[in-house]
Amino acid sequence: MTPQRHSRIQSVLDRRQQDLTVVLENVFDPHNISAVLRSCDAVGIQDVYVLNTRIPPHRKWGHRSSGTASGWMTIHQFADTGECLAELRGKFDRVLSSSLSEGAENLFDLDLGGSVALVFGNEQEGVSPGISQAADILFRIPQVGMIRSLNISVACAVSLYEAFRQRSLKGNPKRSGLDPLRKEALVRQWSRGAAEAPAEENDPDHG
Repeated sequence: MTPQRHSRIQSVLDRRQQDLTVVLENVFDPHNISAVLRSCDAVGIQDVYVLNTRIPPHRKWGHRSSGTASGWMTIHQFADTGECLAELRGKFDRVLSSSLSEGAENLFDLDLGGSVALVFGNEQEGVSPGISQAADILFRIPQVGMIRSLNISVACAVSLYEAFRQRSLKGNPKRSGLDPLRKEALVRQWSRGAAEAPAEENDPDHG
């Protein structure tokens, strides 16, 4: 691996945020998940939670949508809602769930600068009642069109970039949130992966 590539890995990990994550509940299409992973990588999220209580665990992601984003992420898979929520409560101060309900708060009115887990549901029904009831806040993305909902990967990207915008104003993306030992382990892991990846996938600026 070249010194330039090693420097790029260090720079990316310096901007990873430990206090922001995405939770995907019963998302059927692996291409939707992989598109979300790409957005997560872009804004500096390292950990993503995939909760499948109604479908089998995903074995692979749709690489056409993700590029190689899944190779740079840490994906936690759960089959039990209670276990997933317990994990989230132990690591994040607030759990915010997307919703189409009339009482949901406007995304752009929320403070997303703190320790937050953002939950998104499946393509047909959204977030389950159990998650909605357990969430600290229900939020919605304002829309004025005839169709009431966005594709999940688009909704996630909009929400993440609002969080990114708020955090950029506070300087968060420039401060590493990763534990030093974990960061060191990821440097080793990524360095091995970078050495093995094809050239076009190895290019961090490849569009």
